[in-house]
Amino acid sequence: MKLSLCNEVVRELPFARQCTLAASLGYGGLEVAPFTFGDDGWRMPAHQRAEIRNACRDSGLSVSGLHWLLAAPAGLSITTADRTVWQKSVDVMLASIDLCAELGGAYLVHGSPAQRRVDAASDAKRAEAAWGLAAERAQKAGVVYCLEALAAPDCNFVNTLAEAVAIVRRIGNPAFRTMVDTLAASLMEREPVADAIVRLMATGFMAHIQLNDRNKRGPGQGDDRFAPVMRALRETRYDGWIAMEPFVYEPDGATCAARMIGYVAGLLEQG
Repeated sequence: MKLSLCNEVVRELPFARQCTLAASLGYGGLEVAPFTFGDDGWRMPAHQRAEIRNACRDSGLSVSGLHWLLAAPAGLSITTADRTVWQKSVDVMLASIDLCAELGGAYLVHGSPAQRRVDAASDAKRAEAAWGLAAERAQKAGVVYCLEALAAPDCNFVNTLAEAVAIVRRIGNPAFRTMVDTLAASLMEREPVADAIVRLMATGFMAHIQLNDRNKRGPGQGDDRFAPVMRALRETRYDGWIAMEPFVYEPDGATCAARMIGYVAGLLEQG
């Protein structure tokens, strides 16, 4: 299992320094949020893509994948009845898939709760149509597009792993799967997160995991215990990336990044 740091945790640093810091702490990759490169990060020019690849190579890291796909530019939505906005949102999704593949990433995580809000049944149908297009592009690009179940009330559409799996089954493309966000799963699933992982892995649809405490800090920085989660990943032979995705960085991003990997690496060493 490979450990990745979500790059927005240290986004105040230039990307090359993000790589150097992550590598020095023992991370093998960075999970990149395109918005950390500005509103047009999803369509960054070729020279900037090369700079990212070079910075990772020089530090011995990989871009593990992309997330926060529709955080920028403002106003995107895959559920809106406004066809122009919907198409722009799909364009950002498809371009993000190409970006991920070009940067050497293996997956994309579609969270973006505000940009998938539903108020009517037709809204959900438009979201599913967008995800169907993303699945086709991901398959061509050789990456996996992951639908993330997110917790209410921040998100009002696809809150449970069962709901995510139902959409994955309907789309029926091996490049479109789901993943576990431990914060959301701890709040929305009826069973412990470790049990939810075992159940999801049995479906063959789990492609990724993000670790975060329900207090929105990193693993090891709250009351949630991650030893059972790591044990479940090990016992189900999960061999993908494990990304650290806190939302609160205290006392600062770099210290938070160091504490998270120290805690998780310790759990891995326990076997």
